[in-house]
Amino acid sequence: MRIKIDGIEIDVTSGETILEAARRAGIHIPTLCYHEAFGGQGICRMCIVEVKEGNRTRLVASCTYPVNGEIEVKTSTPEIERIRRNIVMLLYRRAPNSEFMKRLYEEYGRPADITPADPEESCIMCRLCVRACEKVGSHAISAVLRGTEKRISTPYDEPSPDCIGCCACAQVCPTGTIKVSTMPGKYEIWNKAFEMDRCESCGRPFVPPVILEHVRSKLGPEFTEEHLCPDCRKKKTGKIMADSHMSK
Repeated sequence: MRIKIDGIEIDVTSGETILEAARRAGIHIPTLCYHEAFGGQGICRMCIVEVKEGNRTRLVASCTYPVNGEIEVKTSTPEIERIRRNIVMLLYRRAPNSEFMKRLYEEYGRPADITPADPEESCIMCRLCVRACEKVGSHAISAVLRGTEKRISTPYDEPSPDCIGCCACAQVCPTGTIKVSTMPGKYEIWNKAFEMDRCESCGRPFVPPVILEHVRSKLGPEFTEEHLCPDCRKKKTGKIMADSHMSK
């Protein structure tokens, strides 16, 4: 099946989203709430595109729109750019303390003078952190409250017993809102401290026991991970491969 994106013909498979097809072809469509590991959410609408199917033309979120027939797509029109500028303006108003949003606001030409709702806020509610936590299997954080007070948190802002300290939420956060405080031999995230076990080879702290327990619970008997940090594990693997090569 073939579709056109900005006049470029692209082969696609049925069910592939417009965003996936565009990225594969090297065509840029801006996103905020999308991540390759989780697929589309359609929350931020930054990835909006114009789709023409037959005589019908409409605007859709490219990250969630599956291709099931021949269509023509435009990734940038005056209307689309106006919508994206408005989205950036509203998100910057919500999260003015984010360097990421400040750069985006400047990139889109400072759409309007903004009076911040909360000068200290940096979260744009993209929910990527929630998706990451769900993917890991912890479900320790979620959206709480409603309206302008809605935010991401643990239940009652207390340390969640379900949080394993994997920090996947912080790694996918585009605005750097989720902070990880590091201290000698431990770190803290979501008001919960995690002591790290030490590598049995070099003695360097590298992982909290709860993460190993979580992985073991998912993989069962197949999980035979040695208590080695990534560097020591890499060195051991390299030595094994070198010894194997020498013995041939």
